[in-house]
Amino acid sequence: MPAVTWDSKLRVVAGSAAPKIEKAFGYLTVGELLTHYPRRYVEKGSVSDLGDLTIGDQITCVAMVLRSEQRPYQDKRTGRRAYRLEVTVATERDTLTLTFFDRTQHTASWRASRMKKGSMALFSGKVGRFRDGWQLVNPQTEVFEGDDAVEEADLGLAAFDAMPDLVTLYPATASLHSWQIQKAIHLALAMIEEVPEPLPEDVRRRHDLVDARTALEWIHRPDSVEQRRAAEERLRFQEAFVTQVVLAGRRQELRALAAEPRTGRPDGLLDRFDARLPFTLTAGQEQVSAEILGDLAAGHPMHRLLQGEVGSGKTVVALRAMLRVVDSGGQAALLAPTEVLAQQHHRSVTALLGDLAAGGMLGGAADATTVALLTGSSGAAARRSALLDAASGAAGIVIGTHALLEERVQFADLGLVVVDEQHRFGVEQRAALAEKAGVTPPHVLVMTATPIPRTVAMTVFGDLETSTLSELPGGRAPIQTTVVPLAEQPAWIDRVWARVREEVEAGRQCYVVCPRIGDDARRTGEETGSDEAGLTAVEELAPMLATGPLDGLRVEPLHGRQPADRKEHTMRDFAAGRVDVLVSTTVIEVGVDVANATAMVIFDADRFGVSQLHQLRGRVGRGGHAGLCLLVTSAEQGSPARERVGAVAATTDGFELSRLDLEQRREGDVLGASQSGTRSGLRLLSVLRDEDVIARARAAAETLVEADPTLGEQPDLRAAVQRLRETEQADFLEKA
Repeated sequence: MPAVTWDSKLRVVAGSAAPKIEKAFGYLTVGELLTHYPRRYVEKGSVSDLGDLTIGDQITCVAMVLRSEQRPYQDKRTGRRAYRLEVTVATERDTLTLTFFDRTQHTASWRASRMKKGSMALFSGKVGRFRDGWQLVNPQTEVFEGDDAVEEADLGLAAFDAMPDLVTLYPATASLHSWQIQKAIHLALAMIEEVPEPLPEDVRRRHDLVDARTALEWIHRPDSVEQRRAAEERLRFQEAFVTQVVLAGRRQELRALAAEPRTGRPDGLLDRFDARLPFTLTAGQEQVSAEILGDLAAGHPMHRLLQGEVGSGKTVVALRAMLRVVDSGGQAALLAPTEVLAQQHHRSVTALLGDLAAGGMLGGAADATTVALLTGSSGAAARRSALLDAASGAAGIVIGTHALLEERVQFADLGLVVVDEQHRFGVEQRAALAEKAGVTPPHVLVMTATPIPRTVAMTVFGDLETSTLSELPGGRAPIQTTVVPLAEQPAWIDRVWARVREEVEAGRQCYVVCPRIGDDARRTGEETGSDEAGLTAVEELAPMLATGPLDGLRVEPLHGRQPADRKEHTMRDFAAGRVDVLVSTTVIEVGVDVANATAMVIFDADRFGVSQLHQLRGRVGRGGHAGLCLLVTSAEQGSPARERVGAVAATTDGFELSRLDLEQRREGDVLGASQSGTRSGLRLLSVLRDEDVIARARAAAETLVEADPTLGEQPDLRAAVQRLRETEQADFLEKA
């Protein structure tokens, strides 16, 4: 028989179960199977003392089937024949009755076959009383001895003595049981000749970690809790280390690339822009701008993440970077996720630049540039003009949506790519724009108003330098956020509209946000709400408000299905104060900046995520007047959805809310697997909780890669890095 290696085919150890394992988890090799770690460990003697139980207690126990009997009966509700399986099981100290109810003979027969006398299993459920004894009804069950029931002569303590103290339970499926996976894994551990060691010996020694083979033995069949913890510590660090080596290598590759230094020129557009700024940059804006301008002047491409609170002034910082590139003879492209945001950026940039953005026009300043706008709904003439200005270099700044990614869009000298709200784009889209720079890679600045915890920044964005704007510009007013609980206080909705009227009568404007467009609207990329009946819709609410509680006010709808010119006209009217109340979907979530808007009403607030609610709320209170945000929800008090809404009302700290938001999401979503289409690749490491592990792994990886860039002295680590690089997960890490 050939030697079993890490890369041997799965069937060598899994036999007939190999196709099921491959279908369930995608594993093809022995090594992949060995990284399928237990999801749970149960101590053999951890069952609750049945003498101390009370009805309703949740218990979990390892037990052996002593007897089982199936009884058919007539279901009084349906009048049909049903089946009841009564099972008596024994723990090391007590006995317990289990009762299972099944509606079909097929299911009943299958369950009875698993509950054979002598079978060992884990049972979990709420305890009740039956015939003066304790009973579990339809408990969750994990049979881990499979078809090999214990012989009758072996019943009793001897069977328990033969079991390990820690019983391992693996992620499984309906057709693939935990015990089948366990059997294949134990065979693999017994047969594999050599386990790869990705961690260098000095790294293991410095961090007091066990070797790779010991870690696998102890994670899959530990003799104690201490062994399990030592194995988890080692494997968790290994996951972080391999990921950080990939990112360290990527950073080194970027530093090795040649890029056009963009050093600007004296008395150029940037200097003139700074001289006419109507406000003073915050200390944070000054510092981050210095970091970015320093990167642009270097001989290698900048790859920087700019994160900042809602309203912290990221756009001004990005515009200063774009002007530096234009002063250096290059062009900058700003990619926005929606037409509304692209149009808002175009209005803001041209307004801030004034005659500096009127290149080639009568009244334009000397050496002025052109700011072009290109979206999917641009008219034919506007599109031709924008394409010509971009290709000729006349447009120093080109702002657009996904339309910028079209093949026909060309640049004369693309020196800087700015991606706004980077999480709204896939990796391929972000890379496609950068590739338009040709042979010489452009500088890249990605921006987000969703604050990112340090652990995520070190992992998901680990190949980017990170700058953070946490200081809000002067004049930003506080925002009062209040939950309007329609389930308990339906009459409060009248006060909501009264408050909107009060704001308008004081000369202010308001947003009303709905989760959907209308009954016939299908969910689009710019919407977050569901199309379920009962959710508030723009097309229904806007006319109702205009003829009802807000009669006499200027109410206008805004949503993504409207023609581009209609959306542009509505936003211009709102910005100019010709609309009192804008009833909108989440197209106004980011970038929309109307200083006179002071109030926002968000309907079905429980249908939005924490970060999205925070983003929406940031549209008000931007002009020095106090802001008001009313979160209208029908979620019941005490429900997770209601708690989420309450958390947003309790704080305006975006970093605190971001961590809460990420903790409620799956790890794969955090890593971007939902964008790349693959699982996260992490088994034990949590990018949200393991900050210390990630920080230590990052430092160790940086040191190693500096000393051995090709990993020539670490063949096992090089192989692990290559495996990660070959996945779409690595593609996300490199292009995010």
